[in-house]
Amino acid sequence: MNLAECIHKYFEQYLPQIRGASPATIDSYQQALTLFLKFSADYLNAPVKEIEAKDLSFQLIIDFLDHLQTRRSNSARTRNTRLACLKSLAKMIRLMYPEHRKTAEMILGIPQKRCQKHLIGFLNPEEMQTVFKSVDLKKHDGFRDYTLLHLLFDSGARASEVASLKLDDFNPQQKTLAILGKQLMGDVGTFCTLILNTKQSLFFIYMYLKQILYIFHYILFDATFCYCPKNIDMSNTKMSGHISRGMACLFHSQP
Repeated sequence: MNLAECIHKYFEQYLPQIRGASPATIDSYQQALTLFLKFSADYLNAPVKEIEAKDLSFQLIIDFLDHLQTRRSNSARTRNTRLACLKSLAKMIRLMYPEHRKTAEMILGIPQKRCQKHLIGFLNPEEMQTVFKSVDLKKHDGFRDYTLLHLLFDSGARASEVASLKLDDFNPQQKTLAILGKQLMGDVGTFCTLILNTKQSLFFIYMYLKQILYIFHYILFDATFCYCPKNIDMSNTKMSGHISRGMACLFHSQP
């Protein structure tokens, strides 16, 4: 089995269709396998198109991982990330090319290198208020940034998860967001519904979308559909003029 053809199927079929990997994961794995193929071609003294799956030896992979640290000055964490990519490829080989199961099992048996875990920092409520106040609402993207910060704080979602939200994921009636995140085990995405508990996030999202849709001459929300606190006079808000980059700034979907 030609390794280049195997990798092509890995990116065209296995990752996006079978595993449902995110674009960020696919991009990271493409970088890893590009490095691996270049190293393998030099290591085996053969063109990439002539490398076979049977050429994947334990020593080749170990030498590649050592090369990352010694020649490219990568950390143990980066080394483990590249190894995770090779193990993901091995899982596809084991599934779709059972005749090479022995090679796949060998790759899957390579342990990750121990490394120190980073401590997760956090901000207390007073510090978060300082962050919110640091946003200049008079700037073009000020209100967009202000809305995103409140949404991240209120939902606890990852930045990448918020960046991939679409308009249909926001339900103002039920005060929920449907966010596609990662499962605790594996790379397969799963939808979870987050309930927005603060009126601020709901109102900011509503106002941001209202301004965007107004600018693009679309009408999406009406009085029966949208959520808006009754005690707030939208005509007096200072949000007009702060939106400039269209729908893709907050929710990446086409009207």
